[in-house]
Amino acid sequence: MQTNVSKKQLRHQILATRQSMTLQEWQLKSDRICSIIEASPLFTRAKTILAYLSFRQEPDLSSLFSQSMNSQRRWGFPRCVGKSLVWHLWQPDTILTISNYGIAEPDPRSPSIESTEADLILVPSVACDHRGYRLGYGGGYYDRFLSSPTISHIPTRGVVFDFAYLPEIPWIDPWDQPLGGVFTDHQGS
Repeated sequence: MQTNVSKKQLRHQILATRQSMTLQEWQLKSDRICSIIEASPLFTRAKTILAYLSFRQEPDLSSLFSQSMNSQRRWGFPRCVGKSLVWHLWQPDTILTISNYGIAEPDPRSPSIESTEADLILVPSVACDHRGYRLGYGGGYYDRFLSSPTISHIPTRGVVFDFAYLPEIPWIDPWDQPLGGVFTDHQGS
């Protein structure tokens, strides 16, 4: 990683790399990430997982929650409300809407779920580093969410492609919350 690039430039470089993947490469790497997550003890023990719906070629986790339809596992997905994330229970018939940011999210009328019920939180990121810090899109939604003391005991894992798993993200702000680990298409921690 070049340390002379700005946070904005690094975000742009990684997003450009992600967008340049072919559909087949994106799906193959996403499937590898899902296999690594499925093999994780955190995942196998979790009954309630907060996750995300893929946006701008983020790793696609849909095979995980679509396989869980017949299991006892519950999935929650966020909606941006004001400056906060509100979580909704996913079911096969959940209606999705497109937010002002262009992100698919559960319809506001879908059942809500308390973030404190989660056993695992899978966090979307532009990049993550080996210390658990993440580079997001810049809106601060996950920074605010992850700083809540009510969820500090819940395991958190960033989800990125291996090229976005960096030795260090040098611009750590006081409000940045390190994640407990990272899942990539090559490893999970």
